[in-house]
Amino acid sequence: MTTATTAAPPAQADASGSTSPLRDLWQHHRRFRPRVVAAVAATTVNTAADVAPELLLGVAVDVVVRGSDSFAATFFGVEGRFGQLLIIALLNVVVWVVESATDYAASILWRGLAQSVEHDLRVETYANVQDLDVSWHEGSAPGRVLSVVSDDVNQLERFLDTGARVILHTFWTVVFVGAVFAATSWTMTLLAFLPVPVIVIGSIAFQRRLEPLYAAVRARAGDVSATIATNLGGLTTIKAFTAEKREVERVREVSDGYRDANLRAIRWSSAFVPLIRMAILAGFTSTLLLGGWLTINGRLEVGLYTVLVFMTQRLLWPLTDVGQTLDLYQRAMASTRRIFALLRERGEQQPGTGVLAPPVRGGVELRGVRFGYADGPDVLRGLDLVVPAGQTHAVVGTTGAGKSSLLRLVLRFSDPREGQVLLDGTDVRELGWDALRGAIGYVSQDVFLFHGTVRDNLAYGRVDATDEQVREAARLAEADGFISALPQGYDTVVGERGQTLSGGQRQRIALARAILRDPALLVLDEATSAVDTETEAAIQRSLAAVTASRTALVVAHRLSTVRDADRIWVLSEGRVAEAGSHDELVAAGGIYAGLWAVQIGEAAGVVGAAR
Repeated sequence: MTTATTAAPPAQADASGSTSPLRDLWQHHRRFRPRVVAAVAATTVNTAADVAPELLLGVAVDVVVRGSDSFAATFFGVEGRFGQLLIIALLNVVVWVVESATDYAASILWRGLAQSVEHDLRVETYANVQDLDVSWHEGSAPGRVLSVVSDDVNQLERFLDTGARVILHTFWTVVFVGAVFAATSWTMTLLAFLPVPVIVIGSIAFQRRLEPLYAAVRARAGDVSATIATNLGGLTTIKAFTAEKREVERVREVSDGYRDANLRAIRWSSAFVPLIRMAILAGFTSTLLLGGWLTINGRLEVGLYTVLVFMTQRLLWPLTDVGQTLDLYQRAMASTRRIFALLRERGEQQPGTGVLAPPVRGGVELRGVRFGYADGPDVLRGLDLVVPAGQTHAVVGTTGAGKSSLLRLVLRFSDPREGQVLLDGTDVRELGWDALRGAIGYVSQDVFLFHGTVRDNLAYGRVDATDEQVREAARLAEADGFISALPQGYDTVVGERGQTLSGGQRQRIALARAILRDPALLVLDEATSAVDTETEAAIQRSLAAVTASRTALVVAHRLSTVRDADRIWVLSEGRVAEAGSHDELVAAGGIYAGLWAVQIGEAAGVVGAAR
């Protein structure tokens, strides 16, 4: 007996992690740390070079006003004013060259870092989502997952591209300008820096207020993506039921929610910039008046006064970008929380490490299997079923009997609550994914074809197949004829999900795709339920040919498809009600005989109506 391993419901993608988003990024991307250090160093030197021209301007003014008594004359030992100005001009050229070079380096480093992190996170989140259980995906809206993998990752990239550099540049500006002020006048320093605490405290307050607002924005963005993705996937159903206006209103409602959440965040973030401007005005006015008064009274040199006035603007004006940068930061952190919440998701099902002993025969056995979905009731109840290697067995029954659930267990899309599922005598939970699913060729009721050529779709499970092997598989599935008649034959591009092909054509391509893999076990789930009589006959001929040398497990609604099976299992309410050959079951007069009579009767009724 084994413990239930049905997957838990997926956590919300925007759930907050236990650690800060920045710490998550720092810990997760260790290999980018040297690049971060280099980017920080380049930004630091760039900021210093950016501040230096104001200092040189003050020195130049000092030269013009004081001549041979200027700071430059004393420091460089040059008495002539033009000579002093020439040295200052040369220094200015050096500063501008350094500033330009480090600006280029910082831009390359930060933007390259943003692109690399974006790339890594997109691939990692997709890989993690792909590894999660089928049951996780069935309980999660694809649009919300897409919103995280695409939109949230892009949001983080935008912050790393510009926001991080702006924050660092502002920080070093405050440090360097503060050092100049402190070396000149403590009184002027206090006045110039008076707005800074107001800005810092305001930033913290706004950050705390904006954090939940932008978490709500990202959640509403997920709702929009989920709704649009679902509607595009069901567009034919929408059109068939003339529900276009209703669905437009549904999109309008979720878009209204996204817009309103954004507007609430925008109202708060926009209020931050006027607050900063008023604080800057106070600091700049104080420096202008007090510095001017000190200069007029001979207590401050004209050159230093010029430097301090320009430095005040250099100190305070970049802070006007703090509001916009803070807005970008909060959006990015809300997105980062969603990204790492998705990265922390783990499936309940983990692959084993075992392999199947060659030659793989494909024998299947279910022993005392009990299974249900999530916290729901049992769908399969103590099921025992054996499919000997090399035989073709069918599973039939009314809707809800548990037929497709049985196949999920064989493919290990789910695990049983109790009992075992064995492949060639080995519990499937002990096998690695390649060992288990590599031995199985699967044809589902809802055939999925990728956007690409017919050949690409046929060779999806065996990418190294030769053209002749591809054609042989298509011939066995009786698909070669219609494929060759397509405009570009095997190189014809089919639309997403194969929409340019008929249902029967898609079904035969799916069968050929499974055949090409040369599996030990062929699993078909209602492979003829949505095809016409001609296609059904073609698929039956194909199955007769390809199952002669391999094991086959077939779930069917049309009993004519499986009448030649070695054994037919009839499920009812999750249990085996009957088992035997077609003739034996018809003669027994039980559930199968009743189903057969209904289908034969329907067929007779159709024929009679046609006459």
